[in-house]
Amino acid sequence: VVIADWGNHRIMQWKNGDTTNGQVVAGGNGYGNGLHQLNSPSDVVIDKETDSLIICDWGNQRVVRWSRRSGTTQGEMFINNITCSGLAMDEQRYLYVSDTEKHE
Repeated sequence: VVIADWGNHRIMQWKNGDTTNGQVVAGGNGYGNGLHQLNSPSDVVIDKETDSLIICDWGNQRVVRWSRRSGTTQGEMFINNITCSGLAMDEQRYLYVSDTEKHE
């Protein structure tokens, strides 16, 4: 299970059956706008084909992609200047992003 931890500015992952030992898999470096930081992330989806997380970084008005490979310390800009609140990805890997500012 992977969740956006809004108040702690990070993405957390729990292995199946383990309810107590969550692991920070993105962000967790304090609130900020560096590519190694998140600001109130509101949603996250897993892109299985690229083994990456697509993160709705609400407070920074961006969507970032963060590799799940070991040793990754920062994300990369995916979409900029968007007040993203939710994400969805279909089976063909089309990404749907909600923009609360534009009501889209």
